[in-house]
Amino acid sequence: MADMKTPGVYVVEQNAFPNSVVQVETAVPAFIGYTLKANNQGKSLLNVPFRISSAAEFAEYFGGAPTPVFYITEIPSSSAPGKNVIPLKGKDYAVTCALKLEQQFLLYASMQLFFQNGGAACYIVSVGDYSAAIDPNQLTMGIDLLEKQQEPTLVVIPDAMHLPEEATCINVQQHALKHCGNVMKNRLAILDIYDGFQNNPQADPIANFRADIGTEFLDFAAAYYPWIETNVFQPSNIGYTCLESKQLAALLTAEAALPADVISEVIKLNKFTESSLNATLPQRSKVYKSILQEILRQLNTLPPSGAIAGIYTRVDSTQGVWKAPANTGIFNCVAPTVNVSDKDQQALNVDVLEGKSINAIRNFSAQGTLVWGARTLDGNSIDWRYINVRRTMIMLEQSILLAAKAYVFEPNEAATWSTIKTMIQNFLTGIWKQGGLVGSAPADAFSVSCGLGETMTAQDILVGILRVTVLVAVTRPAEFIEITFQQQMQKS
Repeated sequence: MADMKTPGVYVVEQNAFPNSVVQVETAVPAFIGYTLKANNQGKSLLNVPFRISSAAEFAEYFGGAPTPVFYITEIPSSSAPGKNVIPLKGKDYAVTCALKLEQQFLLYASMQLFFQNGGAACYIVSVGDYSAAIDPNQLTMGIDLLEKQQEPTLVVIPDAMHLPEEATCINVQQHALKHCGNVMKNRLAILDIYDGFQNNPQADPIANFRADIGTEFLDFAAAYYPWIETNVFQPSNIGYTCLESKQLAALLTAEAALPADVISEVIKLNKFTESSLNATLPQRSKVYKSILQEILRQLNTLPPSGAIAGIYTRVDSTQGVWKAPANTGIFNCVAPTVNVSDKDQQALNVDVLEGKSINAIRNFSAQGTLVWGARTLDGNSIDWRYINVRRTMIMLEQSILLAAKAYVFEPNEAATWSTIKTMIQNFLTGIWKQGGLVGSAPADAFSVSCGLGETMTAQDILVGILRVTVLVAVTRPAEFIEITFQQQMQKS
């Protein structure tokens, strides 16, 4: 009201529209792991959650890929692991990473998969560089650092897959579950299966995971199996410098594909540049070409969580968070490491005893590799069985929560109740129109209650409590479609 003490004309502005609820972002993953560097124009980003929005920004602030190092060893023919073997003149050779498991970092490759599959804004928590070894304590500390960040909605920890023991990996994943479901309650953990590249879904990786992951906060996580073979690394990313030179020289000599003097020059780098050798050797030596293919195969065998996070972003941006992130392709994926059949997936999708559903990644003829599951780990729960239901509820809760903060300390009376109720109803009507809620009319899709005798007692008002009850009918995926055929009598 204007302060009218002097005669004249006074202008008074009034808001024509009430406060509104703004939908929060739904697919902003936080990746925790190890990077080449962590630097922003001289300022350290180590153990600092930092927001980026592209692969170029990741390279600028956190650097590139780890340097691969491999060695070649002769192995007994009786123990030859099939496609991994390099045969030469009656002997079998294996190509093995020279680094210990905990020095084989996965965050860089997972980030590439994320952006290649539709990823956009995300947070990076670098807990160390490539001179360190993957440490479960550093990974859990990185998760804790996210407690002060409200924006992330997903937690991804691919480097946990290369901890030397499955038990320590499970401890990190359990910490992520507690962070998502107990501490923050506004985000989902995307989990990989330790040793998930193994070729039997009924074998130890699945059984161990289910036995060890526990029973707490399962509705705030989704797990995926198996690992995938990708195209993240290309032949141009590797070369002969990835191999121990004497071992390589011995193989080239045994193959006799190159003259002895050329082999000598290869080792000494005399008369040859690195680029010319990387271009020439595969053409002259079949063994060398096979070795590079095996190195690429090992580097490109990755846990799927990075790609899955990208798919969540892609589906959310094109169809909405209420669409199940399934029956969609994985870009830059050659094939899953394990061919999961319908029978195999029965045991993955439904765990009768404890839930703990595992989402399968499968290859279908003429369709490529698809995500073929949409369940949280809490697969036996009617309320929280599906990923899109949990993530939609998180979105609704956080959006309304942020909008309701404007009414803290407002008078706890009918005008405030009506304003809050109308604000939430308008927001939910918009979500219903987009297809996020089920019902032929808004009244069928949701209801909002707020008021004395409805959601509050007189005692609640005396102690300053304003209660709002929101009921929503969230869309659920058609996971099982049954089409019935029956013959009928001829009518004419």
